[in-house]
Amino acid sequence: MEAGTVRGKHTRNTGIFLCLIATLSSAIGQKGDGCGHTVLGPESGTFTSINYPQTYPNNTVCEWEIRVHPSQRIIFKFGDFDIENSTSCHLSYLRLYNWIGPGRREIGKYCGPGFQWERVIESESNEVTVQFMSGIHISGRGFLVSYSTSNKSDLITCLDKGSHFSEPEFSRYCPAGCLTPFGNISGTIPLGYRDSSLLCMAGIHAGVVSHFLGGRINVVISKGITYYENTVANNVSSKTGHLSRHLFTFKTNGCYGTLGMESGVIRDGQIHASSVLQWHDLSGQFHSWGPERARLKKPGSAWAAFHTDEAQWLQIDLKKEKKITGIITTGSTLGEYAFYVSAYRIFSREDGEDWKVYKEANTDLDKIFQGNANNYQEVRNNFIPPIMARYIQINPVQWHQKAALKVELLGCQPFQPSLARAPVQSRPPLLTTEITPKLDKTTFTPDVKNNSVTPNISKDVALAAVLVPVLVMVLTAFILVLVCGWHWRNRKKTVEAPYSLIYWNRTVQYVSMLLTGNYGTGWWKGMKQFLPAKNAEPDDTSVRYTSSEMNRLRARNGSTLIQAETAEYAQPLVAGVTGTLRQKSTFKPEEDSDAGYSDPDGNGHYDAPVPEIYHAYAEPLPASSPEYATPIIMEISTHPTGTLGSVAASTFKSSSSTGPSLAGNINPSLPRTEGTPSGQTGYDTPKGKIIPVSAEEQVYQVPNSVSQIPATSDAE
Repeated sequence: MEAGTVRGKHTRNTGIFLCLIATLSSAIGQKGDGCGHTVLGPESGTFTSINYPQTYPNNTVCEWEIRVHPSQRIIFKFGDFDIENSTSCHLSYLRLYNWIGPGRREIGKYCGPGFQWERVIESESNEVTVQFMSGIHISGRGFLVSYSTSNKSDLITCLDKGSHFSEPEFSRYCPAGCLTPFGNISGTIPLGYRDSSLLCMAGIHAGVVSHFLGGRINVVISKGITYYENTVANNVSSKTGHLSRHLFTFKTNGCYGTLGMESGVIRDGQIHASSVLQWHDLSGQFHSWGPERARLKKPGSAWAAFHTDEAQWLQIDLKKEKKITGIITTGSTLGEYAFYVSAYRIFSREDGEDWKVYKEANTDLDKIFQGNANNYQEVRNNFIPPIMARYIQINPVQWHQKAALKVELLGCQPFQPSLARAPVQSRPPLLTTEITPKLDKTTFTPDVKNNSVTPNISKDVALAAVLVPVLVMVLTAFILVLVCGWHWRNRKKTVEAPYSLIYWNRTVQYVSMLLTGNYGTGWWKGMKQFLPAKNAEPDDTSVRYTSSEMNRLRARNGSTLIQAETAEYAQPLVAGVTGTLRQKSTFKPEEDSDAGYSDPDGNGHYDAPVPEIYHAYAEPLPASSPEYATPIIMEISTHPTGTLGSVAASTFKSSSSTGPSLAGNINPSLPRTEGTPSGQTGYDTPKGKIIPVSAEEQVYQVPNSVSQIPATSDAE
């Protein structure tokens, strides 16, 4: 009962105080009974006709006197204009005058729909008198006019909305007085405001401009969202909004961070209170609502004052001076205890100074901040201009049941100018007169000079960080090239047979060297083996003959080419013989008397001697064709003495008549293969069906013996 009585008393006192503020503010610069919403600031302001936007009454009059700095002029911009028309605007009108008093001169007299109120009107002096007169009329909303000094040419009115602008980003100047009883907004920061919201009223809600001072807003338009929250901030209540195509937000200076009440950066020992609510419940449990509980969003109870008078306070020590730009408050947040503060004052001080109350802009009146309307919803208030202090004290002047608070302070570290920073261009006289003499008298000058070396050091370090890895990579590549060159120069040279897989391995190695860039000194020597020969010397791909085979070739003379039918296998390529080769022919070397032939891969039908490597045979044809090739009979004739003849013939012998002839030349410098005795060795008959063949046809025919090639040819 006592709390309720005190609350009612304080409510009546505060209501009288607020009415006094409204009366004083409305009396400044205006007179008459036809004045509506009015805020006249030193640089900007807003005023309306009475009852706007409803119909203004009959037979009313109002006069506003506006004065700005003598160096400035005044510009007027209409947000709305609807005064009933009459002959020469005789009954109802709005009239503007240059100057104030008897010597004033008329700028213009306006009424009716013919007035182009979208245009801007500029005065010729820093003083203007505005007069509104209403006679007997039927309709008319009246007007809303905003003004500012002439250096703010981008002035907008309190009725401009976000949807009125198409630029993605823009800057405009909001006049003072845009906290109007009409109009609404939806949304909050940082999510944004619905594009149908009033720009300047949203700026007041966001805390970027002041209702009594006005200010510049920097707006960013972006894509809308599906839902906009309703919040209370700076005496402006935003409403719930739904899906919109666009929304807008404001750019700020960033000094709106939390100072540590919620996070615990501010310790319990830094929070103090005038009194603490304590009691024992019926079960004997002790309850204490101490100042350490005054942390925003902390579960449980809040701080609550034991006494119910205006002398109660909650004090926060920030340990050092901070720039404080706002405050957020809630009540107890407990359903069974509906305690909260609905209005409060703010005091601040520095070390060794007296407490200072935060004043209303352009007045000597204490500013009363709107608090909470319930015990759970957060309410934000911004300080424009910000408070520079170490100690903050919250003094409740209205509350519900008990004065209970949970608090968070907003702000940042104050700007600390230093010798190392560049002077601020906005205040060059102060920097030249105060900072420059200090540089000459202090001991910081050597440090400032030495700091000039830092950029060069950082550049050298950055250059070294780039060059060292590059040098390491170059040296590594050089070493790899040397190792590869040494390897190719000293590699073991082995004798390889024709058509060996080792040639393929070499090719792969050289291609790998080209792709990876690992070149050696033996690279060119290795590559010359793959290039065409410059002379007529035979290459390594020639067929090798044994000494007995060469003897038979030299002994045999003949000019007639023995012809045979087309063989079942491809013919061999015989070095020195350049002739027409038929398909399905092959070559079968002579068998050794001591060891049989074999496929080089080890899976053929013959056993091959170990020291020599012979050509692989062609794969057998399908079962429908003969399994082995028929013997080859070669004849050589008409050759000079001591050398092989230049004409030779080779063919296959078959059971049928002779086929087309095959002709070619034999190179006399063919290499010799030793260790193979002369003689005839028969082939095995094909497996499967036995075909009768004469003994002569089963013998591998070789040329008759000729004179032996000198032994020196082996070395060649």
